[in-house]
Amino acid sequence: MRIPNTYQGRDTADLTRIYADGDAVVADASAEPLSGDDELLDSYSRTITGVVEKIGPAVVNIRVHGHNQPTRSGPEAGGSGSGFVIAPDGFILTNSHVVHDAKKMEVTLADGRIFDATLAGDDPETDLAVVRINESHLVHAHFGDSRSVRVGQIAVAVGSPFGFQQTVTAGVVSALGRSMRSQSGRLIDNVIQTDASLNPGNSGGPLVNSRGEIIGVNTAIILPAQGICFAIASNTAEFVAAWLIKEGVIRRSWIGVAGQKVPIHRRVVRFHRLATDHGVLVAGIEPGSPASRAGLREGDVIVTFVGEPVSGIDELHHHLVAGVIGVPSVITVIRHTEKLDLVVTPEELIKDHRRN
Repeated sequence: MRIPNTYQGRDTADLTRIYADGDAVVADASAEPLSGDDELLDSYSRTITGVVEKIGPAVVNIRVHGHNQPTRSGPEAGGSGSGFVIAPDGFILTNSHVVHDAKKMEVTLADGRIFDATLAGDDPETDLAVVRINESHLVHAHFGDSRSVRVGQIAVAVGSPFGFQQTVTAGVVSALGRSMRSQSGRLIDNVIQTDASLNPGNSGGPLVNSRGEIIGVNTAIILPAQGICFAIASNTAEFVAAWLIKEGVIRRSWIGVAGQKVPIHRRVVRFHRLATDHGVLVAGIEPGSPASRAGLREGDVIVTFVGEPVSGIDELHHHLVAGVIGVPSVITVIRHTEKLDLVVTPEELIKDHRRN
């Protein structure tokens, strides 16, 4: 390697970098080394840029031309939002409120190409929808496991409100296990709260972890409060998307409980030999519902459904699908320290019903 004459005679330890063409940069003797905080910030910056490089090509803009019905008010009421490719053959996941009752949709990919899109499936109950474009071999995102998400971990929200001009915000997961009400009136459970603020048009875009895996679908922001944003958990999104691609709709059963994920005391887990150390706390019961008739009570903790462990709301929702409508099913609960098996017969959740 050739060192230019300008630097001949210098101690090679003073040379911080020598380029292949012979140019060199001499370290400033007065420069201070990076502090620990500087190194952390530099590492954080590299993490964010790496995430964006990985997920960015899968993020799209969705523009809606006309609605058959009025949409929710707000900055996105004009019919623009974000989404992300979840399969190489053109399936794109977004929010239901972005595309619901749309007359025409256009998708702009990260490389600027524009395609007409059709609705593959819509589920207002979870504010999720799948659209499809006629294109293949697309860069697509990969779902992570939202059960592994922890409060305080890095969360990056990516959107495409203006086509190929993407926006990125970063922060941390602020809280887990939140609930919010969808447009249909049903509570969406296990929502992720983050301080990675959403820009107008970012609804339907991905919320990703430091590995570039999808941990949520950005869906809402509380406008009066700064930096409070919500995302549908990735496990829920992946489950719903699979059914929408396959059937176009999701038939759900319903037992009439409101609940949240809670830990179970280790002594109770060991005594009853439970397969999970978490369950679903019954926080409320709809009068006259299947749960009420089965004898469930507020304060019960659901731990299994038809013999399958239930460690959270996602697992319970996964069981409450079309196959168990009208089928007597054993649901196991912990009541105080006692384990009880109750028989509940789920009913079909009517699409326009406003019950939880």
